[in-house]
Amino acid sequence: MSAYRLRKWALTHKHPYGRDIPSQQISDLMGSIDEASKMNFFRRQAKRRAEKEYLAFDTTSISSYSELIKLAKYGKNKEGDHLPQVNFALLYGEVSRLPVYFRKLTGNTADVSLIRNLMLDIDFLDMKKLSFVMGRGFYSEKNISDLMKRHHKFLIGIRCGLKIARKHLDEIRGERMISWENYHDDVGLYAMSFTDEWDYREEQPRTGKCICDKRRVYVHIYFNDQRCTDERLSFARYLTCLQDELKSGRKTDGHMKDYDKYFIVTETPKRGLHIVPKGDAIRERQRDFGYFVLLTNGIKNPVEAIKLYRVRDLIEKAFANLKERLDMRRMSVSFSENFEGKLFVQFLALIYLSYIKKQMDEKGLYKKYTMQTLLDDLDIIELSQQPGRAHHLSEITKKQIALYDAMGVPFPK
Repeated sequence: MSAYRLRKWALTHKHPYGRDIPSQQISDLMGSIDEASKMNFFRRQAKRRAEKEYLAFDTTSISSYSELIKLAKYGKNKEGDHLPQVNFALLYGEVSRLPVYFRKLTGNTADVSLIRNLMLDIDFLDMKKLSFVMGRGFYSEKNISDLMKRHHKFLIGIRCGLKIARKHLDEIRGERMISWENYHDDVGLYAMSFTDEWDYREEQPRTGKCICDKRRVYVHIYFNDQRCTDERLSFARYLTCLQDELKSGRKTDGHMKDYDKYFIVTETPKRGLHIVPKGDAIRERQRDFGYFVLLTNGIKNPVEAIKLYRVRDLIEKAFANLKERLDMRRMSVSFSENFEGKLFVQFLALIYLSYIKKQMDEKGLYKKYTMQTLLDDLDIIELSQQPGRAHHLSEITKKQIALYDAMGVPFPK
């Protein structure tokens, strides 16, 4: 719920404060949430589920109008906002489908640099032997070794051009990969898997001595026909765009490298402008269209791995809930303390939203309700109270009782 609606809500609902909540009271509340209390909550939250399931890890950016928030920096903004931003990293349970932990980051922090800090946080929170699902933006050799060092399991997307992926992909590309026996109808993909060895390196902090070892990993390679077609069409349109810009003389600064990469351009007084595509460079770019690769130290089966990897969609929906339903697309708080308190309160609200969505999915309630209409049906239960007399509730219908049962929550009496 947006803060500007809180006054109306407070006047029409029973809540612990008992009366209208002024904006200053809200600010004081947000500023009073200290780091020790948050860490205590995260520890308790993590112990309930963290070692029992894979945890999806991803980041999003939250724009800020305030110039007083120290973490707000200009960085790569997925929303296209030209505002300073704070990055927000979230751990999300694959089975529970509930948020487990979040951390705030400066707006110019790159994804690949986050894993080390995440590992330090997890050590501090006493979370051991976890399992992570991560996109390929988090991949680096050091990150993989850090995960192995702490005995965590991982499933991570990697680029097709990496050595550990390329050596297997070069062997199977084409007919060997795209054959019926490699097709898995339940995921709609061709898939092949390989066992490989990871060159593990660990530098001991005191002596500086480097420990080198081999660790077993699994490389899962997938091919998607539709993705291949889409990528070919997109690339063809891009090449056409580059060619048109060269012909017209209206070059784009962001395309300068690709003009040279994909075309040979000559111009003479007699023949004029002559543009020839570089066939080898174009074919090199196209050869990996439709393919993608997952690296893991815990999942042997490629179908199981891709199903788990697709759970990352849940975290994207969680970010959408934060930004749309919880009004976090652009933050307008004035002070860092209030900002951090609001982030934590929004995280708690996200747990509730995620739980309601999970129950609605499992109980098939989306056939009859949206989340808003379900909450509206429960919001019409009224409490009547006269001075000096006991309060009583309005009649609770069978439909409302069924909704409470579906949520796993005792209905009010």
